[in-house]
Amino acid sequence: MRLKSAPRLCQQPARVSCQDSVSYDVGHDSHLCYFQYRYNDAVISSRGINRTQQGASTLVLALFVVAVLVTALVGLTFGHKLGYQRGYYSMQTEAKQAVITSQEATQELKDLRLSSKIATNEAATAKQELEISLANLKELRENQQELTVENRQLSQLNEIYAELLSEKGGMPLQILGAKIKPLPENAFEYGFDVAMLASDGKAKRLKPTLTLLNDNDFVEVPLEPLSYTIDGITRIRGRFMMPVGFKPLQVKLNLKAGGQEVEQLYDWKLGDKVDSMPLSLLDLPELDESPIEP
Repeated sequence: MRLKSAPRLCQQPARVSCQDSVSYDVGHDSHLCYFQYRYNDAVISSRGINRTQQGASTLVLALFVVAVLVTALVGLTFGHKLGYQRGYYSMQTEAKQAVITSQEATQELKDLRLSSKIATNEAATAKQELEISLANLKELRENQQELTVENRQLSQLNEIYAELLSEKGGMPLQILGAKIKPLPENAFEYGFDVAMLASDGKAKRLKPTLTLLNDNDFVEVPLEPLSYTIDGITRIRGRFMMPVGFKPLQVKLNLKAGGQEVEQLYDWKLGDKVDSMPLSLLDLPELDESPIEP
C-alpha cells in the first residue's frame, strides 16, 4: 500500500513546484527534487530563448534600418556626384559652345566691318565715277552742240560753194576714192566716193557698174542699190561674193550721171580669201560710211 501511494504523493508536490519554483522544499525526496529542478530549468531556458529571439529581431531590424540608411546615403552621394559631374560637363560644354559662338560672332562682326568698308569704298568709287560720267556727259553734250553748230555752218558753206560752182558750170563727175578689202567666206567689201555738181544745181541720177576682169573673161558684180542720187558727194558701199575659181586681175568702175560718164581701172592687188578671221558675213558690222582716202 505504501508503494502505491508514494507516486501519488509525489505528483501533487510536483504540480505545486511547477507553479512556484521558489517555494521548493529541499526536504523532499531526491528523485522528486531532480524532476522539479529539470522542469524549472526548461522553463528558464524557454524564457531565455524568447528573450534571445526578441534581441535578435531587434538587432536584425536595427541592421536593416542601418542598411537602408547606408543604401540611401550611398544612393544620395552617388546621385549627387553623378548629377554634379553631368552638370559640370554640361556647363563645360555650354561654356565651350559659348566661346565658339562668341568667336564666330566676332569673326562675323569682323567680316561685316570689312564688308562695310568695302561697300563704303565701292560707294565712294561709284560716286566718283558718277561724277566723272556726269562731267564727261556734260562735256560730250557741249561738244555735240559745238559739232552741230559746226555742221550747220559747214552745210551752209557747202551750199554757198555749191551755188558758186553751179554758177561757174558745176563740178564734173569724178571718183574721189576707191577701196576693196577681203572678208571671210570668199567675200569682199567695196567702197567708192564719187563727187558731181550739175550746172543747174539739181541732183542727178547716178548709175555705177563694177566689173572684175582677167585675161579671158569678166564678171559683173551685182550692186545694190542699182542707182544713187548725186548732188555733191555720194558714197557707194556694198559687198559681193567672188565666183568660185575666178581670179580677177583688174577691177573696172563705170559711172554715168547727168550725161557724163567716167571709167576707172584698178589693178587687183588682193590675195586669196581670208579664212583666219573669226567673223562670218552675218557677224560683220555695218558698212563703214567714212570717206575713202584717194
